[in-house]
This record gives sequence, structure tokens and C-alpha cells, in this order.
Amino acid sequence: MSQTKPATNADKIPVGKVVKTEAEWRKTLTSEQCHVLREGGTEPAFTGKYWNTHTRGVYKCAACGLELFRSETKYDSGTGWPSFWKAVAPDRVKTRADKSYGLTRTEIICARCGSHLGHVFNDGPQPTGQRFCTNSAALQLVESPKSP
Repeated sequence: MSQTKPATNADKIPVGKVVKTEAEWRKTLTSEQCHVLREGGTEPAFTGKYWNTHTRGVYKCAACGLELFRSETKYDSGTGWPSFWKAVAPDRVKTRADKSYGLTRTEIICARCGSHLGHVFNDGPQPTGQRFCTNSAALQLVESPKSP
């Protein structure tokens, strides 16, 4: 019998919206973060800060700080990008069609600020079968405190 992890306070926090001008975003983000988060860019595979990280914690949107993914749902997809099989809560990550580069994909964006995070595919592990393929530049890892 599988156990479901109990809801945390983060699961219940309303998402709200963060709205800034592109000039305001450029003041708070690095050039790489602007390229990924605000222009829909992609960092090269196997180069991002978190693609091979195994640290426990919560991954937040690098633009607005919304909690998006937990380390418990991160896995090695072999793609060279941080991959997760589930978001913190269903309302944290929004999707939209992406038909760039002659491909049809499903883009994932932060529900609070609309920043580009990456793409979601239906080739992930169970129990969801999803692979949220994200850019490290779109994330900020907040490490869990060490147990005594």
C-alpha cells in the first residue's frame, strides 16, 4: 500500500500574480535567467547548476520565488536538465502550446509570474508518467535543513 505525503502549508498558499515590466525583470535577473525565464530560451544540456544535483529541498521559480517542485520528485531523466515527475501543487505550473522550431511541445510556465520554465512530456516515471523538464536558470533550490 502506497502512502501519500501529507499536504504542507506550501500546498495551500494562494498563487497570486507577480507583474513586472521587462525592464524591472532585467534589474533582478541575470542575463542567462532573462534569456530563459523571460525570452523562453533553453540552456545547453548538462550545463545547468541543478541537472545533477541530489540535494534535498524545494525548487522555487528564480524570478518570483513560487515553490514549484520538491527534491523528492526529481529524477535523472538522462536528458541533462533537471526533471521532476510532479509539481508541488497542480496550480503552480501552467501549460501552453509551444510550436517553435517546427515542433509541437507543451511549455511549462510559472503560474505566478508567467516565466518560462521548460517543457512537460508524457514519458516520465509513475505515478504521473510526466517529465517536467526544466532549465536550471529558471530554478532556485532552497535546501532542507539538516536533521540533527
